Amino acid sequence: MTFAFLISLFAGLSTAVGGLIPLFAKKTNTAFLCFSLGLSAGVMVYISFMELLPEAIGSLSAVYGHRTGYLMSLGFFLIGMAVIALIDKLVPEDENPHEFGHESSGSLKKMGLMSALAIGVHNFPEGLASFMSALADPVSGISIAVAIALHNIPEGMTVSSPVYHSTGSRGRAFMMSLASGLAEPVGALVGFLFLRSVFTPFTFALVYALVAGIMVYLAFDELLPTAENYGRHHLVIYAVIIGIVLMGLTLALM
Repeated sequence: MTFAFLISLFAGLSTAVGGLIPLFAKKTNTAFLCFSLGLSAGVMVYISFMELLPEAIGSLSAVYGHRTGYLMSLGFFLIGMAVIALIDKLVPEDENPHEFGHESSGSLKKMGLMSALAIGVHNFPEGLASFMSALADPVSGISIAVAIALHNIPEGMTVSSPVYHSTGSRGRAFMMSLASGLAEPVGALVGFLFLRSVFTPFTFALVYALVAGIMVYLAFDELLPTAENYGRHHLVIYAVIIGIVLMGLTLALM
């Protein structure tokens, strides 16, 4: 349980790492952003379809039969997508850091504050996902945490950059990105407190399907479109392929 929490904390703190970059970098490295987003998308999609969803289908099929187990896994996969889509829908488009094509109508400071709030909301279920996965399987938990950490880095940048440029305070900008990232371990703790009495193989199977849906939605709705906005299409595709290959080899060797 301690290991699972630390994994979730690691994923969350990467937001703060991203928050440090605009404070000291003279110019944003768009190639690095595109590559990290594409790599994270490839890792998430591979884990979801090659590890989490098959694990859920296998566990549920062993109890309820193949057809019922498959349909239950598919149902929770879709629920996971619906949950993260609903969160995106509830955050106003102009204040949603995942809608990178839009500018906030308010000040830079307000944009940074709203980005921190929105990212915190998004990070909450991600923290629960990494925690539950690490609790069930440390290898899968580490893989998921790394993928989440990679895409949290540019999120941290979207928080700290406007706050820093509007206030001139590196400390305030960093603390805002840190606070938004800490929503992940908070999500892990809250989820554990509510679910600890129902931790069973059945529960883990459902959570696996749920997490797979969340990660696939994030990859296709957030990571890839954001990377494409920087105009480096082929770099993004190469990064996706590298992410898939690396994760496949890692899981095969571990």
